[in-house]
Amino acid sequence: MMQKIRKLDFWTLITVIMVAVFGIFLIYPLFSLFSSALRESSSGMFTLDHFVKFMSRSYYMRALLNSLKIGLAVTVLCMLIGVPMAYIMTFYRIRGKKLIEILIVISMLSPPFIGAYSWILLLGRSGAVTKLFAAIGLQSPTIYGMGGIIFVMTLKLYPFMYMYMCGALKKVDGSLLEASSSLGCRPGRQIWRMVIPLVMPTMLAGALMVMMNAMADFGTPQLIGEGVQTMTTLIYKEYIGEVSGNGNFAAALASVMALVTAALFLAQRHYISRKSYTTNGARPVESKELSSGKKAVAYIFIGLLVFLSCVPHLVVVYTSLYKSDSSMYRSSFTLENYKKVFSSLSKPIVNTYIYGVIAIVIIIGLSMMVAYTSMRRRNIFTRIIDTITMFPYILPGAVLGITLLVAFNHGPLTLIGTPYIIILAFVIRRMPYTLRSSSAILYQINPSIEDASISLGCPPIRTFFKITARLMLPGVFSGAILSWVTVINELSASMLLYTGKTATMSVTVYSQILRTNYGSASALSVILTVSTILSLLLFFKLTGSTEVSV
Repeated sequence: MMQKIRKLDFWTLITVIMVAVFGIFLIYPLFSLFSSALRESSSGMFTLDHFVKFMSRSYYMRALLNSLKIGLAVTVLCMLIGVPMAYIMTFYRIRGKKLIEILIVISMLSPPFIGAYSWILLLGRSGAVTKLFAAIGLQSPTIYGMGGIIFVMTLKLYPFMYMYMCGALKKVDGSLLEASSSLGCRPGRQIWRMVIPLVMPTMLAGALMVMMNAMADFGTPQLIGEGVQTMTTLIYKEYIGEVSGNGNFAAALASVMALVTAALFLAQRHYISRKSYTTNGARPVESKELSSGKKAVAYIFIGLLVFLSCVPHLVVVYTSLYKSDSSMYRSSFTLENYKKVFSSLSKPIVNTYIYGVIAIVIIIGLSMMVAYTSMRRRNIFTRIIDTITMFPYILPGAVLGITLLVAFNHGPLTLIGTPYIIILAFVIRRMPYTLRSSSAILYQINPSIEDASISLGCPPIRTFFKITARLMLPGVFSGAILSWVTVINELSASMLLYTGKTATMSVTVYSQILRTNYGSASALSVILTVSTILSLLLFFKLTGSTEVSV
């Protein structure tokens, strides 16, 4: 009996501590954000002027409409690309499937702004393709503006839809499709009447993920927007002008963005909750051979997409091996850019890895504790934690950056200008990957193992660290690697939080691009890409799979 009481006391204490931690570092900042948005810049008095200003001026409303337009267009295009591609890769035999999936995953988890930067080098005003077209008297398509933003984001984000749909399609019961075929149901009708309804929740989840990522992207519209203002670029612009009294208005913009993404999230959840989607998943669908004509179309479709997805990485590797002041047409290969990066830009590299390691250690610890208390110690506190941990899904990076700046710019927890605020942003934004994998592995661990240990006199805390935690580690590490990859590539929040001493590689790449130091930017981008690839190879080694759960 006393053992049960000690167990209850220990885990209740841990739960309360976690509620306090999330309350201080997530709920309090959100409260501070909305509070700042409702205060007058100079007097601090309550006001709605910032929201009135936003809604009454077309310049600001246009930024919101642009964000929604980009998000919707990219989502539709990603669905048109990702869903058929997942269907082909799952239901038919495709040569080189593992390599294709690895390349898709690498393109999905690489820094989003690298795509925009690479396409500038190709289709920008002085780009290689632009010059080639000009040499033969033709005008190349431009990468700037709304069309360019949608194009770059689509190539970056369609892998999210692809990965979501692959996971769902592999769970479709093959016997259902065979039964419908034997009754004369044609493949096209089979897809629309059976497959699509079964995978609809996953499709909507993927669509939501794509739309939120598109709306939250800062680097792409900032680099190639050319007059196309989005909410993320507007928030950054208004906060940078805080000396002019726009800090509270930036908070209002961030509040609007947070409310819009929250509304999208709740609408998706509400739609799914009203439907019923079930299958027994008794037997997976067997891959079939495509006919010669369809096979050619499928390989061209997949090959073109994978090639376009890999173009940014090929371009940055190519550019990194040229002198900063030389043309891409001249044969002047050199390692000068890498020497320059490691000699004069080593601080951002060191910062990235140090901050990333610290963030991952915190993420692993919190994720294991949250997963355990949520699944083994169900009560009002764990339900609160469950709700709180959903917030990072709906918080764009720019919004999180403003939120932390508003909350921790004064008082006993003044974090502005310190590495701690960047590490905090990393933890909040990227913990969900590790938390989901921790929960998934814990489902597979029988609670009776822990009960047996406690009944033999082992204290609950010792049981957790000696038995449960060790059994959880494989799943935890797989999620932690994905968190790590996204941490080292993070830009949107870091752009608002960094100082000269705390800049990371992503921020430095962005600043080097703005200064047209393309050689240094490319060398840093290659280092980021190599770090991503090595991390993914470790993930594949630990999981024994080329699939990534997003």
